[in-house]
Amino acid sequence: MSSREFILNQIRQSCQTEHSEAPTLPLFHQNSVDIIERFKQSLIAMGGQIIEADPQDPYKFVKERIAESKVICSVVPEIQGNRHLTETTEPKELQDIDYGILRASFGVAETGSICLTEQDLFINTLGYLPQHLIIFLDPKQIVENLHDAYARPEWKQIHYAALHSGPSATADIEGVLIRGAQGVRSLSVLLIE
Repeated sequence: MSSREFILNQIRQSCQTEHSEAPTLPLFHQNSVDIIERFKQSLIAMGGQIIEADPQDPYKFVKERIAESKVICSVVPEIQGNRHLTETTEPKELQDIDYGILRASFGVAETGSICLTEQDLFINTLGYLPQHLIIFLDPKQIVENLHDAYARPEWKQIHYAALHSGPSATADIEGVLIRGAQGVRSLSVLLIE
């Protein structure tokens, strides 16, 4: 048996092991916490922005924000974009997007994070290449902490997910913070059902 065949056999054998379930974690709840308020504070602390929905027109802020933009990619039915995604869209084709608009599966109050799955994104780079992200999030889908997030069914139903906590940020050794150097420059969350 050649070394190539030996290595491939080892890989095949390791792939045949039974899939084990993830361990069950205890949940740590702080019952006195206002989850939505904590989410807002955490997101703002991470450089994100909360959009308060206008009672007359919940999408008013979003429409005003994107009005002057050239390239808008929206995967939510409430807002029309001018860059449409198809099954054949290459991820690199999203490099010139000004605004990406999508709906998150859920949010995490503890960290101000939003969970974006492959179903939310349609193409994974939609969460990273646009200059700005506007995320629609149902307030009922905000969990208290990462333990609760880990217990959500999405982790068993999807192949890809990412937790976003504010816009991209990097700092040099002197502590100068730069937003958007390696990802989105701004992340705004509209709390709406």
